[in-house]
Amino acid sequence: MRYEIRIAGFGGQGVITAGYVLANATSIHDVNYALMSQSYGPEARGGACKSDVIVSNEPIDYPKTGRIDCLVALSIDAYSTFYRSVKPQGTIIYEENLVEIPKEQKRENVKYHAIPAVETAKEIGNVLTANMIMLGALQEITGKVNFEALRSSVIDRFPKYKDINLLALEKGVELAKVAIGEG
Repeated sequence: MRYEIRIAGFGGQGVITAGYVLANATSIHDVNYALMSQSYGPEARGGACKSDVIVSNEPIDYPKTGRIDCLVALSIDAYSTFYRSVKPQGTIIYEENLVEIPKEQKRENVKYHAIPAVETAKEIGNVLTANMIMLGALQEITGKVNFEALRSSVIDRFPKYKDINLLALEKGVELAKVAIGEG
């Protein structure tokens, strides 16, 4: 089972950090293999960036993504750039307040889930946790990473700020349940 995830947005949203946490969760704290690659523009903040994570139960022999299974879009530019890369029957999880999908860019053969990550991050007291909210939502929607492994990876990455980031993960799970109609 090879599953390809692309997290995309702009610099300053924690796109690379989210990919790092996800890859560590699946490979270090779970029984899968994972590979993460990143790409970003020359700007320190505000430029386009993406993080690709490949999760597999077998060794990964090719590090590039092709048609991705899941796109996590944190900006409209990220969505517009990458929505065509999602496989038929794939999943797009997007930040509902930053991504307004034009009708002509809506795909019929893809599942969409809107997550109000930035608004929720503000409510819990730190807008920088929106990326962790999206990871919690990704975990709940796709099931491709174990929640406890994700928690462990967050604790490893943010020992000083683990409480707020763990809360963000849990909020992401709650929001995903609402988005898929279970909450």
